[in-house]
Amino acid sequence: MYTDTAGEAEIRAAFPQALAEPVEAGWEDRWKAFHRPARAGGLWIGPPWEPPPASEPTVIVDPGRAFGTGAHPTTRACIELLARLERGSLLDAGCGSGVLAVAAARLGFAPVFAVDADPVAVAVCAETVRSNGVHVQVASADVLRDELHRTDVAVANIELGVVEALLVRLPAPTAITSGYLEAETPRVPDWEPVDRLELEGWAADVLARRH
Repeated sequence: MYTDTAGEAEIRAAFPQALAEPVEAGWEDRWKAFHRPARAGGLWIGPPWEPPPASEPTVIVDPGRAFGTGAHPTTRACIELLARLERGSLLDAGCGSGVLAVAAARLGFAPVFAVDADPVAVAVCAETVRSNGVHVQVASADVLRDELHRTDVAVANIELGVVEALLVRLPAPTAITSGYLEAETPRVPDWEPVDRLELEGWAADVLARRH
């Protein structure tokens, strides 16, 4: 626990045997060292305290309250696969911080929709969209229960069980899925694998709906 002098006194009053150790100056910002920029699909993806390169398209993501910094292998793999696809409309199902939705907009997908059931994720995604100056329609929705936008492509970087349940009801002909290990793959009737990318033990797939 981190606290100040007054807080230490209160803790000692309740727990006389408590031990205290001083911390080095700047401890509150030390976590930032773990969040480094990454590149995927021709995009530079990094936190707001890192200076972005002037010559590359960028995605700025604050690694705070919602999942998705851009550095995780599943996120990078999804963006790499997005960059290979023909551009069109896109749904980010379970958007978290909004990094995939913003990356898709940067790559030229439009219109882009981003939904999540977590109100914190929706708020963070909306802020990520604003800070990057792109156009993404952000809304609250449960991807397994609510009506979803019909788009050309959907991307879902969640866990395998949710991916498979989502594919059953997804109104899109093409899906990019991730959030699972390279030994795993979605197995859902009416969908067939088209492309796959494995990074650091994780996997992402491009799936096409069978006609």
